[in-house]
Amino acid sequence: MPVQCSICMEKRAVLKRPKTGHSSCKECFFGAFEEEVHQTIVSAQLFKSGETVAIGASDEGITGYRDDSLETVKRNQQQYELPLKIVSYEELYGWTMDAIVKQVGLKNNCTFCGVFRRQALDRGAVMLKVDKICTGHNADDVAETVLMNVLRGDIARLRRCTAISTISEGEGVVPRCKPLKYAYEKEIVLYAYFKRLDYFSTECIYSPNAYRGHARAFLKDLESIRPSSIIDIIHSGENLSVREGVRMPVQGTCGRCGYISSQALCKSCVLLDGLNRGLPKLGIGKHHRLHDKILSQQPLTEKEQRKLKIVNI
Repeated sequence: MPVQCSICMEKRAVLKRPKTGHSSCKECFFGAFEEEVHQTIVSAQLFKSGETVAIGASDEGITGYRDDSLETVKRNQQQYELPLKIVSYEELYGWTMDAIVKQVGLKNNCTFCGVFRRQALDRGAVMLKVDKICTGHNADDVAETVLMNVLRGDIARLRRCTAISTISEGEGVVPRCKPLKYAYEKEIVLYAYFKRLDYFSTECIYSPNAYRGHARAFLKDLESIRPSSIIDIIHSGENLSVREGVRMPVQGTCGRCGYISSQALCKSCVLLDGLNRGLPKLGIGKHHRLHDKILSQQPLTEKEQRKLKIVNI
């Protein structure tokens, strides 16, 4: 027997909303989804009249995956008559993600992509002279980040990982916001599918091997048991009480490229140093502490050399 829409009680339902569990027809789903996103934007005062906002899309440096997603972005540009600025990792850093993965393997590649992507978005935004960057981070993304910070014991970042907008002080840094923060990934895809929008939803071929992939798999298992888990985790992250005295490092600027950094060199420059020296692990985890030692040409102990899997510097 056909299920009725639980909102209008007239039309036949075509989906059960993953976020609320309500059966809904297309029209009611469109209205509810759009209203929820609108309320998120208004309540958080994400945009001001007269602001120029850039929409960030990241899919850089991966053969096949990048080609298809970039073609979708180009079609979107034509459909919505918006300017498009493409900045590549190879152009900015001299490396593609494919080349990086060949060096670092599939375990830590997302560290490089995340650092380079954030800086590339800022550089592109500065080129376009926009006031704000709007990213497509959704509820699933935010919940995954909360889980990752809890699992890593990264107390300081728990304070800001659920923020709907982020502002960092420093030249060349553009404020960012997440209007889809409370929208489930499944509902975004369903909205695009039913609206027949031109979109690209294939997952990055390298990300399942990353640490985030484990948090994502765990979150999907939770969601299958309790659909509200995603929103519940976000609200928990928003209200976690972090003890006084736990603060993020003071931000300065990178001595090499001028980008914001709490160290002498920004994370991007440290990672690039490792890649260019043939020491891809140099900027990852605890190994980044050896960077200043190598940069100042201090000799490494045998133990430090073994950590980096090298014989001579």
